[in-house]
Amino acid sequence: MTRVLVLNSGSSSVKYRLFDGAETAAKGLVERIGEPGGDAADHRGALQRILESIPADGLAAVGHRVVHGGPDFTEPTVVDDAVLARIEALVPLAPLHNPAAVSGIEVARKLLPELPQVAVFDTAFHATIPAAGVTWAIDAELASRWQIRRYGFHGTSHAYVARRTAELLGRPSAETNVITLHLGNGASACAVEGGRSVATSMGMSPQGGLVMGTRSGEIDPTVVFHLHRVAGMPIEEIERSLTREAGLLGLTGENDLRAVLRRRAEGDPVAGLAVDVYTRRIREYVGAYLAVLGRVDAITFTAGVGENSPDVRGESLSGLEALGIAVDPARNAAGDTFISPGGAPVAVCVVPTDEELEIANQSRAALGR
Repeated sequence: MTRVLVLNSGSSSVKYRLFDGAETAAKGLVERIGEPGGDAADHRGALQRILESIPADGLAAVGHRVVHGGPDFTEPTVVDDAVLARIEALVPLAPLHNPAAVSGIEVARKLLPELPQVAVFDTAFHATIPAAGVTWAIDAELASRWQIRRYGFHGTSHAYVARRTAELLGRPSAETNVITLHLGNGASACAVEGGRSVATSMGMSPQGGLVMGTRSGEIDPTVVFHLHRVAGMPIEEIERSLTREAGLLGLTGENDLRAVLRRRAEGDPVAGLAVDVYTRRIREYVGAYLAVLGRVDAITFTAGVGENSPDVRGESLSGLEALGIAVDPARNAAGDTFISPGGAPVAVCVVPTDEELEIANQSRAALGR
């Protein structure tokens, strides 16, 4: 098995993990890049620091997480000059995420010119969603010109978790239907039919769908027009409000769900409403994806909130017993892998995600290794 270095480059941090096969040989985080007292002056310095800290022998490839692949990148792709230029051209679709990925790839290509660089896209897993599931009912020429459609995100997580769920059920992935719920500071739902994404909650950006830590999730587009025309807010201020000051933060002043749950337990009605809004939105998507899939074998929770909050898991699926979906309180509180009652028609699972391992595996697949 080949060693793969996985890089997740942010604007001020680089998270890394070195894989030897499926095992982690090294991992870490270089943060506060370019800040006074930070770990590195720039992304080049960050990668040099990473390379100094990992075993140099046997490295066969570098896999890069790239948030947005646009309409063209539908699978992991070996990077050359033309590919890098196309990724850079997608920056308008993901201005907060893709520039850092581009920087990380550029630096890695310069410092490790002999190694193949593979771009693995968050959006790629959702390329199998049918046209009816990615097309919005707006002017078709306008949508085509400006690449406006649903793309979906968290694809590496949904792919990994859906496949792992099928393994736990003892079923072939190609014969298993799963609703995956990636619940962290960012959150999304996905309907996976036979190992293929057929619906997902995030849209053109990671802003849509579920309620998140600081993002609103799904809202009526008229809210933007109203805030601009009636409240007199500039577009930039509206964007900041809906992406950085909304979600749980906007509802409660806290973006950490653990703090919101503590406040609810203390009797805070504001926190109680926020949790109700958060879990109701999840339940609505579960219901919608039951309809999309027709048959569901499992519902799986993953990521920081999904893996660690029994309250969210139980309340998100509350009232769905007539649909064969139930959560066993004792199993849920214990954090068991299967938290549904024995013999339930639909398994409810908790599966830790591993996006870095998925990126490593997809990088190897792109190289035929």
